[in-house]
Amino acid sequence: MGRNTHTILHICLTCQIAGEAPGTDTDSTIETNSGSDEETDGARLLAAVKRAIDAADAPLPIIVNPVACMANCEQGCTAALSMPGKWSYIVGKLTDAEAEALVDYATIYAASKSGVIMPSKRSPALRDVVIARLPAHPDDIAANEDIR
Repeated sequence: MGRNTHTILHICLTCQIAGEAPGTDTDSTIETNSGSDEETDGARLLAAVKRAIDAADAPLPIIVNPVACMANCEQGCTAALSMPGKWSYIVGKLTDAEAEALVDYATIYAASKSGVIMPSKRSPALRDVVIARLPAHPDDIAANEDIR
């Protein structure tokens, strides 16, 4: 069975912009097309990311995974990038204005060998958004020495 060649882009739906009160309904899925006045900043980020992916000239190596809560409320809207055999990244302080930059970051991440993308290779809008990085699963380490 072949390796997954797509970045999984997890986007928190319940996030609010940093400094604003977090949503109270963290146990339910937010409908991004509901037209509700209660739409969260995370849901707006998700919708903007989907628009950016749909507007691409060619299919992108990204699978979007909406998440009900990523428990990073103090850092505003949060997303994470992951792939088998690569470092995973948690990024925060996002708004829907960074959607295209986030899609570009996920595309560069997919093409990278280890998942490490230096700040100089990210959009200026994303240079200071990395909250944490997590090593690949131990089963993947032997397959990719570059992640050590």
